Amino acid sequence: MKTFDVIVVGAGHAGLEAAFICYKAKLNVCLITLDKQSIALTPCNPSIGGPAKGIVTREIDALGGMQAKAADATCLQIKMLNTAKGPGVWALRTQIDKVKYHEWFINQLNKSSIRVICDEVLSLVTNKKNVIGVNTKNNGVLKAKRTIVTTGTYLNSCTHIGSIQKKEGPQGLARSNNLSQQLLNMGFVLLRFKTGTPPRIAANSINYQAMKKETGDNKKLAFSLFNQTFIPFKKQAACFLTFTNAKTHKIITDNIDKSAMYSGNIKGKGPRYCPSIEDKVIRFHDKTRHQLFIEPEAKSLDTMYLQGLSTSFPADIQEKIVHSIVGLEKAKIVKYAYAIEYDVVDPTQLWPTLETKLYKHLYFAGQVNGTSGYEEAACQGLMSGINAILSIKKQPPFILKRDEAYIGVLIDDLVTKGVLDPYRLLTSRAEHRLSLRNDNADERLLKYGHKFKTISKIEWNLFKQQTKNINKVINYLKNNSLKKIKLTNKPAAHNLYDLLKNQKYKLKDVIPSSLYKKLSPITIEKIEIIVKYSGYIKNQTKFVERFQQFDKLSLTKIKDYKLVPHLSLEGIDKLNHIKPLTLGQAKRISGINITDLTAIKYYLDQLK
Repeated sequence: MKTFDVIVVGAGHAGLEAAFICYKAKLNVCLITLDKQSIALTPCNPSIGGPAKGIVTREIDALGGMQAKAADATCLQIKMLNTAKGPGVWALRTQIDKVKYHEWFINQLNKSSIRVICDEVLSLVTNKKNVIGVNTKNNGVLKAKRTIVTTGTYLNSCTHIGSIQKKEGPQGLARSNNLSQQLLNMGFVLLRFKTGTPPRIAANSINYQAMKKETGDNKKLAFSLFNQTFIPFKKQAACFLTFTNAKTHKIITDNIDKSAMYSGNIKGKGPRYCPSIEDKVIRFHDKTRHQLFIEPEAKSLDTMYLQGLSTSFPADIQEKIVHSIVGLEKAKIVKYAYAIEYDVVDPTQLWPTLETKLYKHLYFAGQVNGTSGYEEAACQGLMSGINAILSIKKQPPFILKRDEAYIGVLIDDLVTKGVLDPYRLLTSRAEHRLSLRNDNADERLLKYGHKFKTISKIEWNLFKQQTKNINKVINYLKNNSLKKIKLTNKPAAHNLYDLLKNQKYKLKDVIPSSLYKKLSPITIEKIEIIVKYSGYIKNQTKFVERFQQFDKLSLTKIKDYKLVPHLSLEGIDKLNHIKPLTLGQAKRISGINITDLTAIKYYLDQLK
């Protein structure tokens, strides 16, 4: 019987990050997938990044993960979003080549010692309250010190196109038939979620002249902090913008009963922030149009992705909807849209390490935890992998705080608040977003990548040199007055640092050209953000420090909240279910009020 250090069930975005980070730690890793086609599959939008999500990809990179490098290597178009606003909401987004993205990960797996097995996991193997491996359909029992489940949308999944239902996974791939029932038998609470995907259109059947062309940025942009690869602007693929209209909306409302979502066939809860086109038309009936982005899927594919047109209508209605849209009047549908229902685990059954509370040595990561999006999945896989490594090595767990990373925000939201519908990370979810910027993921998290040896010494030394260069310039700005530069109308400023706070001036205006030429574009951008937003950042830092006192107070001594006097019944139930690790986490549980927190603090004081 083969024994591994770590078994990862599922080879999507979460599973790959978990497998590779454990491989980097020189562990013996087995990656189990139902089908090799599902490795790094992008069944929805072939893109990485976007608001908040793009920052997560950079955070993954800083911790030694794979997604950023894969996105850069397979980029078709890249741009920085929200540049008209402050840097707190800037985010990279890239259109990837979905075929090459899959091939890139296959190549990385082939170069690694990760054992890839194509098989179905029928059940988890347990010993009392420990998970010690998996039982597979064709390979029998495989044992492991730690098991990470990253089954995505494959658990008991079912696709819907109108009234046609199929027991299958995304894109017609095989589903996981048996694991859901065993999880229920083990005592886990499962939820039923739904998501969807739009039709794919033959690229040569679209009238692009009738649409607005959307290009990438003519800049050297990349997700990865090191070994960056850039796609020249002239080689970037174009996307296109069009809109639904009154005719489209009438087709939808006239046939709404034929949609699987509205006929009652679908029981799962759909995404709040990425609804189907029928949901948008019905829920936002006052809107006269909804935007649709026409995006390339791969250089080797003659198909375009219709972002914004996710639906579960039958094929004939999909044809009418598509042909009602400007530029798509003669479009040929290559693949019809579908909705997919699947089981997810209630994430409040997990510790912040993503290990389950019911069984030791078992972790869940990715869409199986009720999230949506490749980035949300990937970061969970990475964190579960790191914590599995630390657990095997008997080292303290790794839990990112909300003020350290969007990853910390996401996981804290999941395990503390739970999910009612597919969770999507948004900038508005992060109360410390000015500190969690696209430009400073390295400053926040590379120290952990260095600590866990998931980044190379070369990468760490490059970061230290960059930090040294930044500090050198900052010191120069603070220690030199306006006499150092020639200005016709010198504003009131104590030094060059204060002058640079003025939005009129750029770094090149206030330091010698000899010094400026030595700086990389990334370093220049970092310095300007540090200086120009120093006041805002200082205020937010004070805010963060005020609330950190709650997260410093451990609640691990409390085994049963029934023992805490004066707690509300609701408070007792929720606290015993979530089992918060700190008073800060308890504070974020819905329904826990200041009276409950005071009672907990008083009880802890009495235990001293």
